[in-house]
Amino acid sequence: MRVNRILLSSSLVVVALVLQVSVLSRLHLPGAVPDLLLLTVLGLAMVYGHVGGALVGFGAGLLADLAPPADHAAGRYALVLCVIGYLAGLIKPESGRLKSATGPMVVVVVAAISATLLYAGVGALVGDTAARHVGLGSLLFTAALYDLLLAPFVVPGIMALARRAENDPLADTNSQAKKPNISSGWLSGGTGLRIGGQRGGLGSLKMKAGRARTARAGRIKGVKRL
Repeated sequence: MRVNRILLSSSLVVVALVLQVSVLSRLHLPGAVPDLLLLTVLGLAMVYGHVGGALVGFGAGLLADLAPPADHAAGRYALVLCVIGYLAGLIKPESGRLKSATGPMVVVVVAAISATLLYAGVGALVGDTAARHVGLGSLLFTAALYDLLLAPFVVPGIMALARRAENDPLADTNSQAKKPNISSGWLSGGTGLRIGGQRGGLGSLKMKAGRARTARAGRIKGVKRL
């Protein structure tokens, strides 16, 4: 991943995690908790693609696993968000822009349900049966509902920031300025001429050639007179 991607993704993930822990988790809503971290990963994945989405999802999930008050095995949510980020990145359009909001909203609902099921499945493998006591059906419905209501305020803004960082004109200008002109370097190295360095370079060569032809013609005329 490029430096601007890493910086932007890290900043957004940290902000989302802080809001998730300090605000959303304290609302005590029935059922699931609105997953701001999941929405952040989805927004970035739909701009960066499947590889970038998987990397962002793994980092975000691992940070959530280690941040207090996490009460589950480390790496559990990292696996969930890594898979979700990879799958969400597969729908990235070639232009990087989505034509309608229907697609992202469907992705949010599917991702919320899939993340809940995957999290509960991984928990069952390690002996965590909390989802059974709460009610898996209630968790699925509330997770999809809360994330769907929160998504219009989160996902478009994150995608816009990610696209803006990807199309940074200053970075493009700097990269083009640092890139050497291969054709001019090859010509100057092979012929000893400075292409573009002196405006009168080619003109001086033509003048020298004209003088040489004039001198040669004068010598020929002198020989004929003798």
